[in-house]
Amino acid sequence: MSYYFTIIGTRDNPLFESDFGTSKVGGDGVARFEEEVKYMNQFIVHAALDLVEEVQWLNKELYLKRVDSYQNNHVHCYLTGGNVKFMLLMNPDPSATTYSAYPTSPPSRPSTARQSTILLAANPTSQATEEAVRQFMNEVYEAWVKCIMNSFYQANQVVTSPVFRSRVATAAKKYL
Repeated sequence: MSYYFTIIGTRDNPLFESDFGTSKVGGDGVARFEEEVKYMNQFIVHAALDLVEEVQWLNKELYLKRVDSYQNNHVHCYLTGGNVKFMLLMNPDPSATTYSAYPTSPPSRPSTARQSTILLAANPTSQATEEAVRQFMNEVYEAWVKCIMNSFYQANQVVTSPVFRSRVATAAKKYL
């Protein structure tokens, strides 16, 4: 399972990006996205922003849950009070996801039934998946608040703090 996490500012500009793999069930925490897919992840997340803008006015919660799905990718969103969006794209098997008409890599080996019931993305709409993503987003939000309270941080500025990056990675290992 691979994840792409990004923070989108109020001007729809990326403020932070990180990709990581699952650390649960013997995962090594390394994302398995191919080069072609890394650029598509950015496109998919930014395309989901239109859906976020529609849903945010109908929902009073900050965590909007899964807002979009596209070719085995599932996008989750968390809104802050300042209209900054935390977007998490999850892909259960990046090697099997191709965006062109002609596959560039051989198909992946099929997973066993036991593995698919254990992984979070075995059912992206399950309550366990939603709860794990919500807890991840809440912990990242706490780190975000501490980051933007720094007197040297300006709104819509790219976050380059290694402490913030390590806190996001720690939250990912803990919940995803």
